[in-house]
Amino acid sequence: MTFDNIEYLKNGNERQRAAYRTLTENSVFERLQVFSPLLTGSIPINIDIDESDLDIVCYWEKKDAFANTLRREFGQVHGFNLREQVINDYETVLASFHLNEFEIEIFGQNIPTRQQNAYRHMIVEYKLLCERDEAFRQKIIDLKKQGYKTEPSFAIALELSGNPYLELLRYENI
Repeated sequence: MTFDNIEYLKNGNERQRAAYRTLTENSVFERLQVFSPLLTGSIPINIDIDESDLDIVCYWEKKDAFANTLRREFGQVHGFNLREQVINDYETVLASFHLNEFEIEIFGQNIPTRQQNAYRHMIVEYKLLCERDEAFRQKIIDLKKQGYKTEPSFAIALELSGNPYLELLRYENI
């Protein structure tokens, strides 16, 4: 499975197909194309819950140009919010808004998208889901329904200790 584009969502479950329609009908990836957008999170790997949003990571070289693009392209969309903060020592631009039944969160850093932690975590999580059975996937979903974020849910299910965000990355090359 490749997550390089969102075409795989067309043949997914009902929520994935709805995500595909929302993203394509609103040309979200086309509007972000120059920032190498990738869809990450729980919806692509089928561990989402009702509250799950559509997470899109982007790579910017000029932070202000990225922020201005987000304002221009999505500033009039319902619930638009733009903020900047430092995450893991990297300047980060975050935008959120609502399209159809989804909350969209766009996360941009000056790191190529395939090297960003959200994408790396998703790839590891997908690999772990493929290696394990349906009961494991359901355990992740159940933990998420209890209020745990995705990475801590995996850490609990795998009985990992320490920082779940760092511990999951240890599975990258296994």
